[in-house]
Amino acid sequence: MEHGAITFEFLGLSFDLAIIITTIAAAAIVFIICVVATRNLALRPTGMQNFLEWVLDFVKGLINSNMDWKTGGRFLTLGTTLIMYIFVSNLLGLPFMINYDGHSVWKSPTSDPLVTLTLAMMVIVLSHYYGIKMKGFKGYFKSFTSPMAFLFPLKVMEEFANTLTLGLRLYGNIYAGEILLSLLSNLMVSGFLGFIGGAIGMIAWQGFSIFVGAIQSFIFTMLTMVYLSHKISDDH
Repeated sequence: MEHGAITFEFLGLSFDLAIIITTIAAAAIVFIICVVATRNLALRPTGMQNFLEWVLDFVKGLINSNMDWKTGGRFLTLGTTLIMYIFVSNLLGLPFMINYDGHSVWKSPTSDPLVTLTLAMMVIVLSHYYGIKMKGFKGYFKSFTSPMAFLFPLKVMEEFANTLTLGLRLYGNIYAGEILLSLLSNLMVSGFLGFIGGAIGMIAWQGFSIFVGAIQSFIFTMLTMVYLSHKISDDH
């Protein structure tokens, strides 16, 4: 079962209106949270500042588990942005998806494979960029032929596989969650017993959706740090 999309054409390309709206909404929500959290900084953080500092400490822990802080500290902003943006994006549709006349008007931007694969491609490109910047061309390309030169084709294929798995893992989990919500919604309008069963399932899935959204944002950010460490650390 697929939920339809409201699309429009621009310069010969087709755009999903719901994805555009929710992508902008997710970015705006993260921006507002950061502005509010840093507006009145205090030595003893409370409220939103306390929450943002907790997120920063959490991402710092992910970085330290994959590389030394001197090397990985530069990725703190990247990791924080990714984990907050993906988490908010996941929650926009999982608990709150809205369909009208068979079309999705509000859904998670991460339920679209083009969005998740774009995020994954950005991460992989950044890992190559920093690999070249920090190790030089010679050191960077040496990692593709170490420990044996014949491994080069396999390591090139691995880069494509990393991009696909990173993007499709996120997409698959969020998309499947939204499909289940659609099925439960249809069940609720099928009759009294269907309404009872659908309502119970909907309430249970709403809570689980928050967990899924958090886990998927954590996995994406953690793997981002893993891929970056593989390209810039000397022991990989």
